[in-house]
Order: sequence, then C-alpha cells, then structure tokens
Amino acid sequence: MATYTLPELPYDYAALEPVINPQIIELHHDKHHAAYVKGANDTLEQLEEARDKEAWGAINGLQKNLAFHLSGHILHSIYWHNMTGDGGGEPLAADGVGDLADAITESFGSYAGFKSQLTKAAATTQGSGWGVLAYEPVSGKLIVEQVYDHQGNVGQGSVPILVFDAWEHAFYLQYKNQKVNFIEAMWQVVNWQDVAKRYAAAKERADVLLLAP
Repeated sequence: MATYTLPELPYDYAALEPVINPQIIELHHDKHHAAYVKGANDTLEQLEEARDKEAWGAINGLQKNLAFHLSGHILHSIYWHNMTGDGGGEPLAADGVGDLADAITESFGSYAGFKSQLTKAAATTQGSGWGVLAYEPVSGKLIVEQVYDHQGNVGQGSVPILVFDAWEHAFYLQYKNQKVNFIEAMWQVVNWQDVAKRYAAAKERADVLLLAP
C-alpha cells in the first residue's frame, strides 16, 4: 500500500474564480500534485530496494528525490486548504483570528509590512519556488521564508502555515509570465481561518517540535 495519497480538493475546480481558473486548479491538483505523491512513493520503494540489496550507489540522488517530492506533496496539501472563494482581506479579531493577527503585528510590525514581505518573497523566487509564512519555534514568532523548489532555504523546525505557490504551473495558463500579478491576486482567496488553525496547532506543539534547551 502506498505511504502517501493525493488528498481531495476541499472545493470544486471553479471555487477560486476569477483569481484562479478551473483549468489551472484541475491540472495543478490532478497532474502536478499527483506527480509529487507518486514520486515520493516511488522513491520510498527504491530506498527499500537499496536497503535490501545493500546497494547505496544512488543514495544521494534518492534522498534528494524524497525531499523534493515529499515536500512538494506537503506544501501542496497545505496550499489547497489555505485558499477559499470566501477568503481575502485582513485577518481581524472580529473574524475569530485575533491571535494570528496579533502574531503578525508582533513579528512584522504591521499587517502591511508582512503582506509586502511575503508578496516580494514569493514573486521574486528565482525559477521555481514558494513564499511561506511559518511559525519558528525557537523564537516563538512568525517568519517569511523564500523556498526554492520545494525544500531549499528552510529554517529547520519551522512550520509552514500559509504558502503561496510560485511555480509556473500554478499560474502560467492564466497570468502568463506575470508572476507578481498572480501573487497579488492570491491575497483575495487566503483562508485566514485555516491559517489561524495552523498557527494555533504549531504553537501548541512547539515544545515537541524542537527538542532544544
């Protein structure tokens, strides 16, 4: 039995229009995300075979492939739930996400400063990558990470709670080469309820996520 499976979308293909059109959602989820799931499972099988045969000539490539595909699967699984057709705007206490709003202000000085930093981080990734808002358990604060591919430039122990996919397959059919326009439009569909739940869960588990004095 496969270790990883493709999760179902929490909405239909057209739910995020006009920010993301149905064709992109279908291709992105059913083809690209599915490929990362298959890649992670295939790599685990290849590592099992390497262990059985004590054949480690390809270990570096296999470990890199596992990190790539598994991180792609995890980030996409977060990505789908980070969005909703009823989302957008600024996180507010009146909407039940006051703790998240306070953490953003504490960590970045203001919501505007945070929004600008994450937008720039996502829009200026060289080649393929992500802009990520993460909970960093050592400081107990939120940080923005600019993730290359799926797994590069990540602070170890940080927990992603909001992710912006800046790979071309996430936007090119609709936005062409205007990555920044896509990232700016993404703010209209952010599901702050989902982000707030992820923030609360990361804080609760901080003491076991990173075993450090």
